[in-house]
Amino acid sequence: MLFSELGLSAELLRAVRDQGYLEATPIQQKAIPPVLQGRDIMAGAQTGTGKTAGFTLPLLQRLEESRANNSRPQVRALILVPTRELAAQVAESVKTYGRYLPFRSTVIYGGVSINTQISQLRKGVDIVIATPGRLLDHIQRGTIRLDATQMLVLDEADRMLDMGFIVDIRKIINRLPRQRQNLLFSATFSKEIRQLSGEFLNEPEQIQIAARNTAAESVKQVVHKVDKARKRELLSYMIGSGNWRQVLVFTRTKHMANRLCTQLERDGLCATAIHGNKTQGARTRALEEFKNGKVRVLVATDIAARGLDIEQLPHVVNYELPNVPEDYIHRIGRTGRAGLEGEALSLVCVDELKLLQGIERLLKKTIEEIAIPGYEPDPSIKAVPIRQGKNPRPQKARRHGAIRSAGSGSGRRHAGGRRTGNPRHKQTSGRKQRFARAS
Repeated sequence: MLFSELGLSAELLRAVRDQGYLEATPIQQKAIPPVLQGRDIMAGAQTGTGKTAGFTLPLLQRLEESRANNSRPQVRALILVPTRELAAQVAESVKTYGRYLPFRSTVIYGGVSINTQISQLRKGVDIVIATPGRLLDHIQRGTIRLDATQMLVLDEADRMLDMGFIVDIRKIINRLPRQRQNLLFSATFSKEIRQLSGEFLNEPEQIQIAARNTAAESVKQVVHKVDKARKRELLSYMIGSGNWRQVLVFTRTKHMANRLCTQLERDGLCATAIHGNKTQGARTRALEEFKNGKVRVLVATDIAARGLDIEQLPHVVNYELPNVPEDYIHRIGRTGRAGLEGEALSLVCVDELKLLQGIERLLKKTIEEIAIPGYEPDPSIKAVPIRQGKNPRPQKARRHGAIRSAGSGSGRRHAGGRRTGNPRHKQTSGRKQRFARAS
């Protein structure tokens, strides 16, 4: 189906054509018409299928149809996302598709100066794209008003629940007008997501483009079994022998991301790391250098599994399998986007065989296994159990009571293991905790 058949305005169709698009993806075909009709929707589709345009285009048209002449811009649409990278990506889509419409938009997330954001909000904006933690801080400071909000979008809702944002989301929803249109988009739907949808969606139209928890068919998945101690050697060999110019590599922890990045640099491969401990400026620079080819290897934790939209990314490598099987789907969804082909490789040691089995159960298929001569695993090596959960290893004590970032899947503890709920720390835990979660 062509975009011109979906009922979009001339201004939006012009912006779509500027991007070289003529045909809408399946999620866009099914989501755009009911949103234009003013209905609530609960939509699920594989990552990389065009979900962002699926809600951005009709959102812009709905705002245009209800725009009051000569009125000062006020927040009429709120888009909540789990990570800074996804916030930036959605903000870019709003800017791109709304280039011929008179709307102002701004993006709000942690890790950067709040004063700049306050200045933007004071000028008046129509659309806000935000992470929950930093938005809630603005609400409590009184620097943003949401009493005129007509549309609410939850993008990657399952990821927000995984990151512990459910309480913040409910607080934000309670600040919105009861009469509004609600859109919930997610790559996967859990029972918790369905429960949340029942709390604020009004007779939503349910849209499911692909089976739950499936990977895109355009992604070729391969497993290479190798000893843990030889993973880095094999990775460097594959990058060099295959002349890979752009490869996204996932690790489970920030420590391993930094360590692997250093090792790859020693192997002569230009690499950089991106994770929750990096400042937003460092994360933005790393991603930009990776996109423009200055950096050959981007090593990331699962904070980057969603929100990274890298055009024609050919290779994704699971240097370490994720503890949560669903995260595997989000990781490999960074390649094979928009119908293009991609390759997802997993380096699996004996410790990770149970994790691999969990992923294959989720996919309902066995991933192809390829042996590389000279890198066969040693059968005498015994498996060492991998700690499950979001915080697989204890936090070492740090100075100044530093908080771990929930954006990297960590728990809410101060240094030394003290919980933020400890009465002795009630005065300081709240704001620090919200800033940490805004990653």
